Amino acid sequence: MSDIDIVLTLVFSIVMLLFMSYPAMKVSEWLEERFSLDPNRHALRVIVLTILFSLIIGLFLRYA
Repeated sequence: MSDIDIVLTLVFSIVMLLFMSYPAMKVSEWLEERFSLDPNRHALRVIVLTILFSLIIGLFLRYA
């Protein structure tokens, strides 16, 4: 993987950060209900899931 591949993946991922926040909120709420997780960590879970979803979509956009 070259440097340009990494940069392009990150560029695509940064654009998707805004759009992936809503699915991350919904998944976090589902995880709280399903596995009875601590609601105090909701914001942290949303941030981590948003970044994870954005990277996955960025990789898909780069290599699809």
